[in-house]
Amino acid sequence: MTQKIISAADNYSELEEWVKDKSCILLVCDDSIKYLPSISAKISELEKNGVNFVRFSDFVPNPVYDSVVEGVKAFRGNGCDAIFAIGGGSSMDVAKCIKLYSNMEGDGEDGSFLNQTIVPNDIPFLAMPTTAGTGSEATRYAVIYYKGAKQSITSESIIPSFILHDPSCLMTLPAYQKKATAMDALCHAIESFWSVNSNDESKVYSDAAIEGVITNLDGYLKGDIGCMAGMLNAAYDAGKAINITQTTAGHAMCYKITSLYGVAHGHAAVLCDRILFPWMVENIDSLECIDPRGTEYLKGVFSEIAAAMGEKSVEDACNKLKEIFDKLELAIPESNPEEIDILCSGVNPVRLKNHPVKLDTDKIKDLYRKILNV
Repeated sequence: MTQKIISAADNYSELEEWVKDKSCILLVCDDSIKYLPSISAKISELEKNGVNFVRFSDFVPNPVYDSVVEGVKAFRGNGCDAIFAIGGGSSMDVAKCIKLYSNMEGDGEDGSFLNQTIVPNDIPFLAMPTTAGTGSEATRYAVIYYKGAKQSITSESIIPSFILHDPSCLMTLPAYQKKATAMDALCHAIESFWSVNSNDESKVYSDAAIEGVITNLDGYLKGDIGCMAGMLNAAYDAGKAINITQTTAGHAMCYKITSLYGVAHGHAAVLCDRILFPWMVENIDSLECIDPRGTEYLKGVFSEIAAAMGEKSVEDACNKLKEIFDKLELAIPESNPEEIDILCSGVNPVRLKNHPVKLDTDKIKDLYRKILNV
């Protein structure tokens, strides 16, 4: 679907244009909005001028289905006709599911929304990311939890039709979160490049995202507003790339690292990809390529990734990824052989189907040992 990016320039004049024909807007945001003075002040100004916002913040990180049900009640009960999501991945996921379920039958009790056929709708949906990493504003994916079980929601209907980019929102992010989210965007772009689902369009987005992250990373971490804008664009491009291709083994292997050791998602992703990339390059001729385009094609993809990273050789690109990781001073969690088995059992086989080379349990264990220096 076509998305339109609007800017925060001229005191959010484009936001004013977007809200003017809406009778009631469900504002999906968590408490972090109080640390965003510019957009908070603008929303207050719009409310004083007659724009009707209904605030919904009854959700937590890793949001649960019941929160979405409450959001649907708020949307319906207040006669809302639009959704405005502000925040990171959790806000986006909740807003996406509220949009998706708002025109379904019933009240959603006992998981009934999850069992119905998805009926697309054209409810106006504006998303404002407050981190530069997940790319959720560009994807057809959302994750919620029902009775402790992960529910992966996929529908073109949940892709926001409008995106508001405000680089000033990144100013207050802690340094570690900046590093981790930037690495999430970089890993999205790299994995999308080598995914078996890649195509010419996804590669354009991946290339732009890799170049954008690398070009803007130093300035972004130092608080340069121009580089923050560049990082928002890079994360968005990376999101558009994985919306086509999905992620691969690096992400399949990183989720359990996050839950087991308490590191941020992007931190865990780059932990994996900094090892996975050179491992594939060094062993490509002995690995079973499952991309139907073949081993030579995959070698060419590695060269394309190197070029996007500004390097002349694939080996230099692998080294650059490690150098970026080292420069960010992201820790390698302490692990042991028993935990390697736990990590292996947590790998999602669905994401391995997108990976271009076959990975069995022994290879995954070997990779985890390298990733965690066990």
